[in-house]
Amino acid sequence: MTQRRVVECDVCIIGSGISAAMVAEKLAGTRATVVVVEAGAEQPGPSQFAALRQRFLRYGENPWPRDHIDGLGAAGIQSRSMCVGGLAMHWGGVTPRFSPEDFKTQSLFGVGTDWPITYDDLDPWYQEAEELMGIAGEQGPPDLDPRGRPFPLPAIPLTWNLERLKSWAASAGIPTWSQPSAKLTVARGTRGACCRNDTCFPVCPTGAKYAPDMTWRTLRASRRVDLHPMTLVRRLRLSPNGTRIEAAEAVRRGASGADTPVEYRARTFVLAAGYVWSSYLLLLSRQARFPNGLANSSGLVGKYLTGHRNVQAFISLPMKLYPGINEQHSLVTKHFMRRPRVAKYVRHDLRLWESSVGRAPRLADDGGKLLLGDEVMADWRARTLEGTARVRGYYDIVPDRESALTLDGARKTPFGDPAPVITMRDAPVSRELRGFSEDTVRGVFTELARAGNGKVLRTSVDDFQDHPGGGCRMGTDAATSVVDSFGRTHDHENLFVVGAPTIVSSSCANGTLTFCALALRAGGEVARGVGGSGGRGVGGSGGRGND
Repeated sequence: MTQRRVVECDVCIIGSGISAAMVAEKLAGTRATVVVVEAGAEQPGPSQFAALRQRFLRYGENPWPRDHIDGLGAAGIQSRSMCVGGLAMHWGGVTPRFSPEDFKTQSLFGVGTDWPITYDDLDPWYQEAEELMGIAGEQGPPDLDPRGRPFPLPAIPLTWNLERLKSWAASAGIPTWSQPSAKLTVARGTRGACCRNDTCFPVCPTGAKYAPDMTWRTLRASRRVDLHPMTLVRRLRLSPNGTRIEAAEAVRRGASGADTPVEYRARTFVLAAGYVWSSYLLLLSRQARFPNGLANSSGLVGKYLTGHRNVQAFISLPMKLYPGINEQHSLVTKHFMRRPRVAKYVRHDLRLWESSVGRAPRLADDGGKLLLGDEVMADWRARTLEGTARVRGYYDIVPDRESALTLDGARKTPFGDPAPVITMRDAPVSRELRGFSEDTVRGVFTELARAGNGKVLRTSVDDFQDHPGGGCRMGTDAATSVVDSFGRTHDHENLFVVGAPTIVSSSCANGTLTFCALALRAGGEVARGVGGSGGRGVGGSGGRGND
């Protein structure tokens, strides 16, 4: 039998995605020894990004090889990405903040659950995350887009197309501005400025877009963290007579299934494995004193999974546009996010992009007649006299308690553990309002089309819930939550859960920046516990950059 390896440290971070990177940044200024344990593999470095991009463009090839573990998925999962850097290795880099209303929907609207913190509590941590990652943005109207300090970098410039779409939205009474993004507009260190390669998702060839691998390269080079890839944590073990976590039991994955057992012992454990694998590990770690899993005295581990759905449309407009300059960048507005503009609870964001839908060359006309030679060009020229806009709105969904991750005893992972199953479910208030919510967003699209003398070409609704989180929701009452506002579990004083799993609701915008802000805030609390200052976010003691 292979001998078990034992690793000791002050802080053991489980997972290496974007939330883990934020916690590691906060701990880098302390004397703590930090070990990061990642189940997945290392990914290619910056010198290979341009070549990986070319293969993606030519062949549609995934630029991140070995970015998942065969057989280790979950029924209902949105992405099975599991690698050093996590899902944020191929995110689009969009970084909106939640709105103040998101943190108190019960108090304001009588739906959902209030967070144990407010927008103002999180504002300095939002700022620190923005400065650390290098967020480029412009502030919208302060009544729609409040913030304590300016963005760290100038906004990504609007293309000629987006300038025209901005005027179009304004004619409908909707103010819009450049979408904040984790993409440098001014070079920093080894990261170049954005030069509109337009493959932010899935790979940026210049390093303009932030991804967690940047943090890991910097912290490993300075020997502030020790990162162990290809190592899957399968259980957390309690101390024999208390409620503290004593060890994380893992396997180092080897070639041909030659796995080596590893035991991590630490003063503090930070679970940063995302909305699926964080809850999953807690449930898998059930034992005699905690038969329903660790940190689960409330019975809410894996519960209240949350996300949002989107309604999308393409609108034909009587204006000439030239799509293809920077199609991944967009305009955004929070005009419909702040307070509901209808009698029922409907809040949504709105984004606008240029689009080539209906404007590309074709070999048959609308009636199916074959086009040949000059007919192809004549048809193409005629159809480019008008332009197309893509518009999309994410609407807020109140999660049901049984929107949940559970263990499937009938299906096993390659490691012999019960496989996870994800079932997303709207709370009754959102379930009853679904049709009305989607019709409300469609109504906005109709008004936009009318304002521009255009027409809606088609609409669609995604059935899945995007930017998911929850499963270890935060709160002040141990009976109705899993962790406190810093991510410390109510049941185990030396165990934290950070990032996406801790959110109470998903707002109506990409939650990545919020996950990062929460992780930095949690990291500050962990740092104080191991003898560091922890900081108070930007506006307090400041933050440490990674460039």
